[in-house]
Amino acid sequence: MSLRNKTSLIGHTGREVEVVNFEGGNSKATVSLATKDYYTNAKGEKIEETQWHNLVAFGKTAEIFQKYVTKGKEIAIEGKLTYRSYDDKEGVKRYITEVRVDEIVLLGSK
Repeated sequence: MSLRNKTSLIGHTGREVEVVNFEGGNSKATVSLATKDYYTNAKGEKIEETQWHNLVAFGKTAEIFQKYVTKGKEIAIEGKLTYRSYDDKEGVKRYITEVRVDEIVLLGSK
């Protein structure tokens, strides 16, 4: 087992899964995932902080996302961080951080 570039998250999906099918039968699924953390501020108030993560999955994992994951579904994932960039319509370079999902566990009720 390699611990290099390994990420584990548990949270709820923020939208429906989007799937793109490629020639040759491969597919790609994307969805956002919200994770929550809590801390107490200097005034003693409990603060909830939500982080949003972009998930991307390919092949069999993408098929599982498409078949079983809906908006609001609680899931646990394991994968690695990936970075990419592109130039938008105005020529501005945009950067994207994603988690490439290798494994998924469906949590919560049906």
